[in-house]
Amino acid sequence: MNADDRGVATAWTASIVAVLICAAASVFWIGAAVTTRHRTEAAADLAALAAASHATSGPGAACDRARQVAVRMSVTLLTCRWERGDALVEVRSEPSGHWASAGRAEARARAGPVDRPP
Repeated sequence: MNADDRGVATAWTASIVAVLICAAASVFWIGAAVTTRHRTEAAADLAALAAASHATSGPGAACDRARQVAVRMSVTLLTCRWERGDALVEVRSEPSGHWASAGRAEARARAGPVDRPP
């Protein structure tokens, strides 16, 4: 062993550990972003279905129901409107805590009556 080689293994090991930590952090960050996106899309779907299921109560009551669902799903209802008997909703979700840097997610959904064959 050469005197110039002392500590090389330690430096290589520290470098590899640093790379692995960065890779793991990236995977967790991407996972948080994907999870936020999926949760937001599910919340939009449920809010639209809730609004459509209360359509007979009027647009105001139906959108109030969509807002209740959005609150329970921890998202913000941005819009709720009606187009040709369909409920159209848009929601936004913002991750909290350490994953806030993953950014917010927005999703839209549409729900309405089902056409039944005669």
